Amino acid sequence: MLIIPEALIAGLVSADDALAAVEATFAAMARGEAYNFPVVREALGAGRQYGFKSGLDRASGSLGVKAGGYFPGNAARGIINHQSTVFLFDPETGRPVAMVGGGLLTALRTAAASAISIDRLARRDAKVLGIVGAGHQAGFQLRAAARVRAFDRVIAWNLHPEMLPSLGAIAAELGLPFQAVGLERMVEADVIITITSSPVATLMSAHVSDGCHLACMGTDTVGKQEVEPALVARASLFTDEVAQSVTLGEAQHAVGMGLKAADAITPLGAVLVGAHPGRVSAREVTMFDGTGIGLQDLAVAGVAVERARERGLGVEVAV
Repeated sequence: MLIIPEALIAGLVSADDALAAVEATFAAMARGEAYNFPVVREALGAGRQYGFKSGLDRASGSLGVKAGGYFPGNAARGIINHQSTVFLFDPETGRPVAMVGGGLLTALRTAAASAISIDRLARRDAKVLGIVGAGHQAGFQLRAAARVRAFDRVIAWNLHPEMLPSLGAIAAELGLPFQAVGLERMVEADVIITITSSPVATLMSAHVSDGCHLACMGTDTVGKQEVEPALVARASLFTDEVAQSVTLGEAQHAVGMGLKAADAITPLGAVLVGAHPGRVSAREVTMFDGTGIGLQDLAVAGVAVERARERGLGVEVAV
């Protein structure tokens, strides 16, 4: 088994690698060649979450699981709040193939999924990017979105506004004007990314203009909520996996209230393989419910393993 520590990941997997891997995963799911296993998610108290996401991709020969979760006290310890490790197995024998640090991989694949939704569903003339949230993953989201659209400026809101300057610094690196705004100013955005761990809705339907595309990336657990159900009901809704969207994703609340039917949610992979047209009008509000699926983690971990073996990196251990 090859062990690839977190410290090696940045040199092995790029944002472009993650984009290609996640896109291939969505397409494999749409073709019926890959599927996720049921998510295990447990609350540990004090806001901590721990669980497992796993799946099988027959197209790439990937079988595995990501173990980890969210530990909000970590920032005070000088480490990121999201902690995870990906384990890959031989799908024919079940023998362990690799153990891969999952922190950066999670950030890269989450941003990649969001960017793919923007690329396929946002209006081609989208110029203003709005971001709700300014935590660790917000910067990855901003960079990935800027790779697929030529935005003119960025506006952002965060519950703790003192965190916004770090996001502004990334926008400056990208050559994009940046402004901290109130949520009511999100009506100016053509694309809005939400990336928070909120238990209550902050973005309302009144904050979103017609024609906007939303990538809602923070809700991945029962009880979390970033946007109000009325906004979910208003939008044409797409997701990484419908089963997760209605149970632990952003759609859980609208579906539970009877405002959105599960069969009205479209897997993003269907758009990628041409089975669904995606956006059909300039005034349509589109939304991607990014719940985070195990197959994404396996895909980016697989890239890390391939590169590490090519370069003789990592530690091989007998099992």
